This record gives sequence, C-alpha cells and structure tokens, in this order.
Amino acid sequence: MKKILLLGSGELGKEFVIAAKRAGQYVIACDRYEGAPAMQVADEHEVFSMLDGDALEAVVRKHNPDIIVPEIEAIRTERLFNFEKEGVQVVPSARAVNFTMNRRAIRDLASKELGLRTAKYFYAKTFEEFKKAADEIGFPCVVKPLMSSSGHGQSYVHNDDELEQAFREAMEGSRGDVKEVIIEEFIDFESEFTLLTVTQKNGETLFCPPIGHVQKGGDYRESWQPYAISDKALKEAQHMADEVTRALTGYGIWGVEFFLTRQGEVIFSELSPRPHDTGMVTLGHTTNLSEFELHFRAVMGLPIAGIHLEHAGASAVILAPKDVTNEEMPSLQYNFEDALKEDRTRIRIFGKPEAHFGRRMGVVLCYGDLDADTTALRDKAKRLAKTVLGTDPYMKK
Repeated sequence: MKKILLLGSGELGKEFVIAAKRAGQYVIACDRYEGAPAMQVADEHEVFSMLDGDALEAVVRKHNPDIIVPEIEAIRTERLFNFEKEGVQVVPSARAVNFTMNRRAIRDLASKELGLRTAKYFYAKTFEEFKKAADEIGFPCVVKPLMSSSGHGQSYVHNDDELEQAFREAMEGSRGDVKEVIIEEFIDFESEFTLLTVTQKNGETLFCPPIGHVQKGGDYRESWQPYAISDKALKEAQHMADEVTRALTGYGIWGVEFFLTRQGEVIFSELSPRPHDTGMVTLGHTTNLSEFELHFRAVMGLPIAGIHLEHAGASAVILAPKDVTNEEMPSLQYNFEDALKEDRTRIRIFGKPEAHFGRRMGVVLCYGDLDADTTALRDKAKRLAKTVLGTDPYMKK
C-alpha cells in the first residue's frame, strides 16, 4: 500500500481517489476549503493554502507520503523539487508540474524549444505592454492570465474599446502570485480536441482516442468520443503530445489540447499534467479504462495492456442556477428522475459544499454503440443536463 498526498480536491481529484481506494491505497486529500469533493472519499484530509510553502512543507512532513499528486495550479511548485530529491514521487514529475502551472513556461517550451505550431502570443505585466501586444497581434485576440483555471479571467477581445476591461479581468482572474497575462492571436478553428496521453514508467507512451470538446470562456461545457479526425492530423497531434510530455518527464496522464483548423492543421493549445475535465466523458464507458484509472495505473507503475474505444459517448456539464452557501446547500434540489428515465445515461454530482452562479456542479454522461451518432448523443447529454438543475450547459456565467 502507498500513501498518496493529493494537492487539490476537486471533482477530478475525487475520481482519482476513488480509483486509488478501489486498489487499496491510502489517500490524504488537501485543499484550501473544508468539504471539497475528494475529501469526501479520502482517508484523511488537510485544509490549507498550497501557495503557502511552509504550510505545504508542514503537511508533507506530517504525513510522509510516498507519492504527491497535484490536481490544481495554485501550488508552491518549487517546493516539489526538494520533496522529489528526498525520494518522494511527484506526479508526473516536479519539472512537469512546475512548467505547466504557468502558461509562460509551457508555451515557451512548446513553441521556442520544441518548435511546435502554436498561436502567435505575447506576455504583458502592464496595460501599456498589453496594448502594444494587441496592436501587434490584431483583433480578435484571446486574453488569459498566466496562471488560472476553469476559464477564470479569460476573454475574447474584438476591438480597442474592450482592451482595458479584458486586461483587468485577466489580472483579477489570476491564481497565485503571478500577475501577468498572455495575449494570443485568435485561431479560426473548426473544432478543439483533447488527446489524453499516458506516459509510463515501464512501457511506451499511450494515447486515448481523441476527445472533441467545446469550451466557453475557457471553461469546458461538453465533450464527446469518438472525435472525427484524419489519420494524418491524429499522427501530428500524437507526435506533438509525445514531444512535449517527453520534454517535461514523468509518469501519469496528460490532457493535451489542440485546435483543428478548417484546413486540417493541428495547433498545440495547452497541456495539463493530470486528468482533464473534458476526459470526464470516459466515465461513461467510452473507453475500457477511464482517464482516472489510467492515471492511477501510470502513477503506480502498473501495466496498461491497451486503451480501447468501447462505446460512443458524450458529456455535458450541470451548472448551478444561483449562489448557494454551505448552509443553504440542502435546498438545492437535483432532479435526477427525468434524466434517468432514459437508457444509457449516468449522472455524476461532484459534491461541492457551496455553489455560485454558473459553477460546475456535476456532469451528465450518455453513451451508445460504437457506431452511434455522436451529434445525437451530444444533444441528448445537453438536454438532460438542463433538466437536473434547470440550467443550460451553455448559459453565460
């Protein structure tokens, strides 16, 4: 049995803990607030800010874990190098976590060091730098904090009049102590997709069948498998994913995001060194192993005999209709009956202790035979997700 310290206890961490507990492991779930989803299924939990390096050090010394699994961006990542040097396994590696928690590091690695095709981009710490970069890139353009999650602080800018508000929102949406933004050219893409990539200690790098997804404001709203892509484009994506994960080093699952242009060009977008929110579609039996089971096996160095597409499937998010405090949560009524009347449908409620308007509270999963129409499955998942809390997955947050 291994002792695993989970840094970040959201819905993705919760599913990872379930996979670990099914294999008899011991998990301590950590987050900045009490009652986070993964804490509800872990053996122990700790509440502290992971941006506090001393607090992080104290928790590691208290529990003496065998493995540290980061699940969020807001971590004092430089401390992980010391733990790794002391023999603690950091997932995928301290280098990978340090790079990918900051958009500057991962974008420069992909574009400048590895030569991968990315959107044109600049960084800015001041509004003057930001305005100059916008003039260079042109409109429309995309603005993001260098460190953020779930689309916080991200926006599309269509003209000069929107620059000031976009810069302010990006700065306010930053997580941690990184106060800098990235401004990118807008890619006129046909679609976006995620290539879940599994790096192994004792085996070759594996790829899940690609997952189509739609994001609004940088936040996932729906995803589906299979995703239609040419063999040539898929090989390009696999090559890029292999290049960047190999450079970052370590073992585990990676969510590598790409744009597919109308001309069939594959463009690297972002990377997460952990299970990806769009990969929740795998909880609906699309693949023989979910992304969380794959992550657990890779972390533990266990064999993965193969990854196979077994069903077509789609996921759609369930969003909160209003702000709800911890004390008021019992009044938030989930309607399961209408959705569960339909076959091959599953609902996962994350168990967040409070809600705010538009917060992701759960997901609806629909699946069918391998040759099922994914458009029909997507429509079904979105329709049923709307019935659970009465909110449209595409409502504006």
